[in-house]
Parts: sequence; C-alpha cells; structure tokens
Amino acid sequence: MNPEQLSTTIVGVLSTLVDQGALTLADGVPAEVTVERPRQKGHGDYATNVALQLAKKAGMNPRALGELLAAKLQEADGIGGVEVAGPGFLNITVEAGAQGQLAADIVAAGAAYGSSNAFAGEKINLEFVSANPTGPLHLGGVRWAAVGDALGRIFEMTGAEVTREYYFNDHGAQIDRFARSLLASAKGEPAPEDGYGGLYIHEIAAAVVAERPDVMSLPEEDAQEVFRAGGVDMMFAEIKSSLHEFGVDFDVYFHEDELHKSGAVERAVARLRELGNIYEKEGALWLATEKYGDDKDRVVIKSDGRGAYLSGDLAYYLDKRERGFDRCFIMLGADHHGYVGRMMAMCAAFGDEPHVNLEILIGQMVNLLKNGEPLRMSKRAGTVVTIDDLVGAIGVDAARYALARYSTDSPIDIDLDLWARATNDNPVFTVQYAHARVSSLLRNAAEMGVVAESHPELLTHEKEGELLRALGELPRVVKAAAELREPHRIARYLEELAGTYHRFYDNCRVLPRGDEEVSDLHRARLMLVEATRTVLANGLGLLGVSAPERM
Repeated sequence: MNPEQLSTTIVGVLSTLVDQGALTLADGVPAEVTVERPRQKGHGDYATNVALQLAKKAGMNPRALGELLAAKLQEADGIGGVEVAGPGFLNITVEAGAQGQLAADIVAAGAAYGSSNAFAGEKINLEFVSANPTGPLHLGGVRWAAVGDALGRIFEMTGAEVTREYYFNDHGAQIDRFARSLLASAKGEPAPEDGYGGLYIHEIAAAVVAERPDVMSLPEEDAQEVFRAGGVDMMFAEIKSSLHEFGVDFDVYFHEDELHKSGAVERAVARLRELGNIYEKEGALWLATEKYGDDKDRVVIKSDGRGAYLSGDLAYYLDKRERGFDRCFIMLGADHHGYVGRMMAMCAAFGDEPHVNLEILIGQMVNLLKNGEPLRMSKRAGTVVTIDDLVGAIGVDAARYALARYSTDSPIDIDLDLWARATNDNPVFTVQYAHARVSSLLRNAAEMGVVAESHPELLTHEKEGELLRALGELPRVVKAAAELREPHRIARYLEELAGTYHRFYDNCRVLPRGDEEVSDLHRARLMLVEATRTVLANGLGLLGVSAPERM
C-alpha cells in the first residue's frame, strides 16, 4: 500500500461516513487527501492531517473528527492500526502484507510505475533553450536544456501530451551583428564593436568561404547576406547537434522569421483589436496592457510601420494557442524578470488566464568551479562557457543531473572536480551506483537460480518497511514535481532512496550463503530489490540520466 492507495482508502472511508449520515461535509468529499511519511519513528507508517483540514467543513472539533475517522479506517483492509495524535493528526500503521505487496505491484508496473493522470488531457507546449544562433550554447541555455527536458518527461509521466519547442531567432539586429562579424573575419578585420568574437566566428567564416568561394567578390550587402544565411545554418546545426548529444531533441523548431512573413503579426493585431485592446497613438499601434497589470501600455507597431519586439511575442503566443495548446510554458534566463509582467498582460489581453494558459519560468545563473575558482572563459567561444565545455569536463549524465538537481530559483555553482569523482559525495554517482549495485545483486541471483516471488507478509523487518515506504513515494514525488514545476524533487528523492536501499542491504541478507537453502524470505527480498531497481531507473529516466548496470 502506497500513499496514493492509502489516500483512496481514506476518501472511501469519508464517503462511507457521509453516506451513513455520521458525517456532513459542506463542500462534499474531497477527491484525494494528503498522506505523508511521518518524520519521527513511532508515528506509524504514514500520517495525514485530513481531520484538521475538514473539521471546519464538518462542523466538528478536529480531534473528534479524527477519532471518528480512525475508528472507521481501522476496519479497512490493509490497515494495521490508527492513532489520533495531538489536535487531530492520524498516524497510520499498514499491515505487513499490504505494505509488502507494493514490491510486486512496482515490478508488475515496470516503466509505468510513478505515472498518474494528474495532467491527463492537457496539451502542453514547452518552449526552452531557444538560444540565438549567434554562438555556441552557453551555460544558461544548458540549464534549461536539462530542466526543460526533465519537466517534459515529468509532465508526460503525469498524463500530459507534451510538445518540446525551440524558438529559432533568425530575425533581427543580433543576427545582423553576427553576419557582420563573420564578414569581418573573412576579410581579416577585427570584429565590429557590437559584434561577436571567439574562435568559432573564424571557424564559421572559413566554412562559409569554403562553401561559397565567390562570396568575397560579391557586393558587401550581398556578401553579408551569404554569411548571414550560411552562418546561421551552420551555428544552429551545431547547437542542435550539441543538444542531441546532451539527450535533448525538440519536436518543433519554430522560425521567428515565419511570424513576420506569414501575416501572423497582422492576425494577432486584428484579434486584439476585436477584443478592444489595440489603439492608435502618435502614428503607432499600442497594446493596452496597463489595465491588465503591466506598468505601462506597449507599442506593437511603430510609427514607421515596423513591428516592435512585442509584435513577435503576440503572434507567437496566438499561434501556439491556435495550435491547440492548453498551457504554454516559456523558460527564460535570470535577466528576463522584467519580461514577465508584460507577457502576462498580453495573455490576459487575448482573454486567457495568466499563469495558467501562459507560464514563464525563470532560471538563475550557473557558475562552474575548477580547483575552487570560477571558470569563465571558453577556449572556443571566447567569452562564455558552453555546453561542450561542461560535457567535456564531467560527461552528459553528471551535467544533466547537476543542472536539474537544484531549484531554478537559485543560482548554482557546479564544482567540476566534485561532479567528475566516482565517490559518494558526487550525487549522481551515489544514485547510479545504487542502481548498479542492485543490478549486480540481481545478476548474482539469476546465476544462483533464485527467482523473485511475492510473499508480502514476510517483509516485516524495520529496514524492509523503510524501503517499501520510500519506494511508495515515487508517484507522489512525480506529481509534486509536475504541479510545482520542480524536477529537482526527483533528484533529491533518488538520493534519499539510494541511502535507504543501502541501509536495507546492510541489514537484510537477500541471497543465501554457502549451502543455505533458498527460502521464501530470500525470494520476497529479491522482489523488493527488483522493485528498487525499477524505481531508481524510472527516476533517473525522468531526469534524462542513464541507469547503468555496471560501474
């Protein structure tokens, strides 16, 4: 019995009490209740504060409601005991057989264990990374590559239909500066004052010249266009390749240029005009965002007829909604906080619900440390540290895990020396080693001819109970990670689970020694080990990190 199953049992008890007339709830019976592992030993296997939450709606004292629930819950299958503590907390002990059955249930569920229908029917668009194709992918974008892809996996595990989207900025001043920088390199001139530097600029410029030997004989404007088109294609191909090697691929690569060529901006303006949120002033078109919480109204079309930066945002958001997405996520760097208010106002101006139809997640800075000192420069990119620098130093698994392990609200320092070590102070090594250790034990069992069997009533050891309860937490952790948009919860859970497994292994012999006869307890414990491997592999998979069988 895991927390979700116990929650269902408690909901059933509440429904029975209401049907019997023993309880009245003003808002009806809740669909689910919160069940957690108690922090202190001796407080049962699980605890819930449902009596405190529902007391007011029931018109009862919390402890009296707790006593009523406890008496009825005690009769339910799989419940060993219920104690009412303090003002109305319920401490619940599960029967060994009911708890032990979880191991077999996890093995039977396999890769599906941890899934739920929390976001079933939701069509979600995740836009992340979306770095300009003017240089190699830097650390800020790499953080969102790890976190965004993990969040997509978590949403899928909770029933959503997810589209991963990369917004390809191939329009505007930054691309022009990139093209001028390439042209200057090909001429042997220094980069323009507002241009881009680094070895990669010289590499791409040389590649364009090799592909178009005639480029330097063209008029400067035509030559710059050749460098723009060829350079953007080469740089974006490199970014896509680096992301693919990092385990991140996108379903859609959306070109910003298309918004301006397809009439999407005009359609967005027309829609907003119909809604009464576009007006003209001083020869320009303005979006009335102040009334939706922005600090001021925003120009959409300038007086010279050119679209302001916001025009592309309007068109792109409407395009996503017209493609049928219920929720649109945009993942941005720490320097984009000021962008949130206007985007939420834009969402409201379209008649949508801010923070529901549109969510913006902000990721803080990433710093790399080498020998205790900040690492700030890339040999190739010149001014920033790139995805290839990070992967080259610690590998894909450690890089993805390190970037997803922390709340995106916090800046992080990644100590390259620590994350490269094969020791227990390296979090990803700790979790992967637990999986490898479990896999080794299962291989040994196969060689000995010991087969896992479900004998749940035999799993009564304290450390078996702790491991079972830890395994039972995965569905709740995945659901919380989805609801809170926090993939780091998966990583922290896995680290705790690894420690719980090692304590179980140190106290409970799984395989017989020497001539010892194989018993049902050995088989039952082997089932528990198989369940542990399933949960470790599923959790690592949600982070896009491999689950090695040997280390």
